[in-house]
Amino acid sequence: MKKIEAIIKPFKLDEVKDALSEIGVQGMTVTEVKGFGRTGGKKEVYRGSAYVVDFVPKVRLEIVVPDELVHDVLEAIEKSAKTGRIGDGKIFVSPIEEVVRIRTGERGKDAI
Repeated sequence: MKKIEAIIKPFKLDEVKDALSEIGVQGMTVTEVKGFGRTGGKKEVYRGSAYVVDFVPKVRLEIVVPDELVHDVLEAIEKSAKTGRIGDGKIFVSPIEEVVRIRTGERGKDAI
């Protein structure tokens, strides 16, 4: 099993969720986050004075899937979250050793 974390632009969330739903992803955790990458934020002008916004609003998706779904999930996120502009985000993949569904006690793939 793998945990896929994707940091995306907030307005792309519905599109990504729909794409994941189409390939059979049944659940995910979504968190509103802030951050910056290589560009270091962006400059904005407010009432005539310029200032740097260090942290840009983003959305973090966390999805745990069986190994055989990883490629499809990566492809779905990449295609649906891409705008072609700076700040489209990143996707991280990590191994998951165990999953337990608290309500039923199911473990492993059955608990996803």
